[in-house]
Amino acid sequence: MDCQTLLVDADDTLWENNVFFEQAIAEFAARFEPLGYSPADVRRVLYETERRNVPRHGYGVGCFRRSLEETYRHLAGERAHSDEWAWIRHRARELETTPPRVLDGVPETLAFLARRHRLILFTKGEPVEQAAKIGRSGLSGYFEAVEILPEKDTATYEQVVSWHKIVKRNAWMVGNSPRSDVNPALEAGLNAVFIPHSMTWELEHAELRSGAGRMLQLASFRDLRRHF
Repeated sequence: MDCQTLLVDADDTLWENNVFFEQAIAEFAARFEPLGYSPADVRRVLYETERRNVPRHGYGVGCFRRSLEETYRHLAGERAHSDEWAWIRHRARELETTPPRVLDGVPETLAFLARRHRLILFTKGEPVEQAAKIGRSGLSGYFEAVEILPEKDTATYEQVVSWHKIVKRNAWMVGNSPRSDVNPALEAGLNAVFIPHSMTWELEHAELRSGAGRMLQLASFRDLRRHF
């Protein structure tokens, strides 16, 4: 294949991310059992809270902690206990410092792709938090550039295309999220590689939509070597 530009997502594409949040949510939900709430009840309220908070406070651990606190306040009411507030703060600090767990086959696949194509890491979230994860991952050296933006939608894809003088027909967005990686890339006229992850965050779920570009679905990041 001729040289392509590959925009590559970070969380749950290059390394595990949501699995750590899911573990925290499971622990959080279990703490409500004495109050009579099921895990499903807690998750429902938490996801509703996250949907309200993300547009106002962005992505990352800070917003997640805020959502846990608001969910606890809403469900516990007068039965709220100081130990639980302390647990939420402690658990959020743990998430902030958890080392990235790079997914199987990623480093060697990036090394292979970097010899043949132009790689740009394109992620969203809180800049300092995301930059720290990228640094700890040891993967930044494979990329020509790193872009960390507050959101990944059609407008931001157009921005990245303009900044890096990307030819859309020769560009692919690689990621696990229909909402942030596949649909807006296709709408912007790029191609997309969808690599589903079993633990993709609830708020990143969406029905796959067609667009101006082509879409390729793969089972793993390693499979990119068979196509690029």
